[in-house]
Amino acid sequence: MTAELVRGQNLPLPGTRLEIRISAGKPIVAGAALGDGQGGTPGPAWVAHPGTPALPGVEVSRQVAADHRLAVDLAALPEEAHRVTVLLALPPGTGGPARFGALPAPFVAVTAPDGAEIAGYTVTGLDSESAVVALELYRRQGAWKVRAVGQGYAGGLAALFADLLAGRDAAEARRLADEVADAVAEGTARSVAPPRVPSGGSAAQAAPGAHQSRPLPSPPSADATDGAGTGEPYGLPDAGGGPVDYTHPARQRTAPPPPPPAAPAAPPGEPAVPVAGDATGWSLEERLYNQVWGMFEDLARTAAAYRSAVDFADQRRERELDAALADPRGRLGGQGDAAREAARARYADLVDQARTVLDRDLAQLRAESRVVEPALPPAFARWDSPVWQGYRVPMETPMALRLGDLHLPECEDVRIPMLVRLPLERGIWIDSGRVASAEGTLTDSGEVRRLALGAAVAHAARLLAAYPAGEFAVHVIDPAGSGTEAFAPLVRSGVLAAPPGAGPAGVASVLGALTQRVDLLQMAFRGGAADALPPDVDTAEQLLIVNDFPHGFDDRAVTQLRYLADEGPAVGVHLMLVADRDAAGYGPLLDPLWRALLRLTPVSDDHLADPWVGHAWTYEPPQIPAGSPVLGQVLEHVAKARREWNR
Repeated sequence: MTAELVRGQNLPLPGTRLEIRISAGKPIVAGAALGDGQGGTPGPAWVAHPGTPALPGVEVSRQVAADHRLAVDLAALPEEAHRVTVLLALPPGTGGPARFGALPAPFVAVTAPDGAEIAGYTVTGLDSESAVVALELYRRQGAWKVRAVGQGYAGGLAALFADLLAGRDAAEARRLADEVADAVAEGTARSVAPPRVPSGGSAAQAAPGAHQSRPLPSPPSADATDGAGTGEPYGLPDAGGGPVDYTHPARQRTAPPPPPPAAPAAPPGEPAVPVAGDATGWSLEERLYNQVWGMFEDLARTAAAYRSAVDFADQRRERELDAALADPRGRLGGQGDAAREAARARYADLVDQARTVLDRDLAQLRAESRVVEPALPPAFARWDSPVWQGYRVPMETPMALRLGDLHLPECEDVRIPMLVRLPLERGIWIDSGRVASAEGTLTDSGEVRRLALGAAVAHAARLLAAYPAGEFAVHVIDPAGSGTEAFAPLVRSGVLAAPPGAGPAGVASVLGALTQRVDLLQMAFRGGAADALPPDVDTAEQLLIVNDFPHGFDDRAVTQLRYLADEGPAVGVHLMLVADRDAAGYGPLLDPLWRALLRLTPVSDDHLADPWVGHAWTYEPPQIPAGSPVLGQVLEHVAKARREWNR
C-alpha cells in the first residue's frame, strides 16, 4: 500500500534498492547529495548532478526533463554516507518558468525496482523558490527511512548548495551551481527538439506518454479517533494509508460525479475566492463533506510544514553554532561572535519565512471557513447556526454528523468541524472524570460531570435530528437517578423509546431487551432471513446512553455492555457511556470499553491525533448557546414526527 507523505513525515523503507521517480510537468533538473553522520555534505564530490551523474550507490539523469528516474542502492553507498538528499531545480537560461510557484506541484515517488510504489510526496507550498530539497533517505539505528522535506530556496541551487555545504566556502557552492548550469546547457544543446503538435491537436496527443499531473490524496475520514488517548489514528483508516473512498455508501454509480461549481476568478496575484461546496460529490451535502475534510487536510499540512521548517532552522542553527565553536581560533574575539550572530540571524529569517507561508495559508482557510460554515446543513452545523431555525425532520439519513470542532495550537481561531460518518461504526465514551487539559484542570469535578451529561444529551439530540422519523431510537440507563435533571429535555419531549432505566431491575430490563435484539438480528442476517424477524423487533438504529458507569452495574450487566459495544454497531445498536475512567478500583473493568469507544470530552482537550505527522488536535465539544431554546425546539420536531409516524 502506497503512503502519501506530507512535509516532515517519515516512513521505514522495506529494501535498499530503490528508484526515485519525479514528475514535474515541465523540464527540471534532478540531483542527489550524500550526507555524513552530522547531516552535512562534506564537499562537491558528494553531489550527483547532470555534470557528474553517478556516485557510489546513486545515479541521476544527465538531461533536463519533466520526468526523472533516479537509481539508488543504499547498500552500495560509501560507509560514511548516512543520508541521500534528492534535489530539484529549475534550469537556468532555458526560457522556462523562473519559480516553482508557476508550475504544478512536483510529485516525487519512492518505488521498488519492480515499480511498486512505496511512498509518494507532492511538494506543495512553493512560490518564489527555484530549487528545493524534495525528500531525503536517511539511516537511523541501522535502518533506512524516507522523509518528506519540501524545503525551497529562492536563491536557487547556489543557496541550496550553500546550505548543504554549511561551514565551507560560499564560493564553492556557487562554483558547484555554475557547474550544474554548464552541464544543463550542454545537455540542452545535444537534446532533440520535441515533436510538433499537429494543427488542432495537443501536446498530449502528440506524446501518448506525456505526463499527467498526479492528484493530491483524498481528504481524511473522521471515523477513527484516539479512544485511549494514546495517539491512535484520527484521520485515515491506517497510518500507511492510501486514498480514501469518499463516495456516499448508498451510491453505486460508475460514472464520476459532476464537477464542483467554478470559483469566481480572482484578481492576478490574489488567492482564489472560496466557494461553499467547492469539492467533488453527487450532492451539495457530499461536496460540503469533502470540502470540510479537505480543509482539515490543508490545516494539517500547513501546520506540519511550519513545524518542519522551524525544526529544520533549529537544526541548521545548531549545526552552524557547533561549526563556529569547533575552531579554537573563533571561540574568542569578534570572529566567533559574528559567526554566532549570523547563525541566529539565518535562523530568524527561516522562521519568519515559514511563519509568512503559514499565515498566508491560514488566511485562506479562515476565508473558506467563513463561506462554508453558514452553508452547512443541520447535521454538519453548529448549534448556533441559523439553519436550525428552519429545521425539519429529514427524509434521508445524512452522510455524517458533527460531534464538535478541532483546532491546532498554531491557529486556535481556525476551527474545523469534526464530522463522523453515519451510521456510527463504534460507540462514544464521554469522559466525566479528570481531563488533563488546562480547562479541565481548572473545572470543578462536579461541573465536569454536569457538562458530560449535557454533552451526552446534545449528541443524542443531534443523532435524533439527523435520522428520518422512526429510524432512530434512544434509551437511557440512569441507575441512581443522578442524571434526572440533565435527561429532562429528552423525557419531556417524549423522544425516548421508554422511561430511563433506574435501579437493578431497570438496568436489567433495558440491557436484556437490547442484547436480545442484537442476538436476533445477528441470527437473521447470518441465516439470510432478515425478513423473518418477529414483528415486535424494532429494526431502527438504537442508541443506549449509560450514566454513572460502572457504579451500580453487576457482572452480568458489564458483560452485556461489552457485548453491545463489540457486536452492536454491526446491527445498529450503539453505546454512549458517560463514565470516569479513573474511578478507583475499576481500571481492568473499564479498559476494554475505553479502547472500544470513541472518547470525547466535555471540555477542551488535545487527546485526538492524526496518522500523518502526529498532530495533537484539540477537541472542542459542541456548545448550545446559553438561554437558547434550540435544543427543545429540535426535540419537539422529532417527537412530533415520531408520533405521526406511529399512527
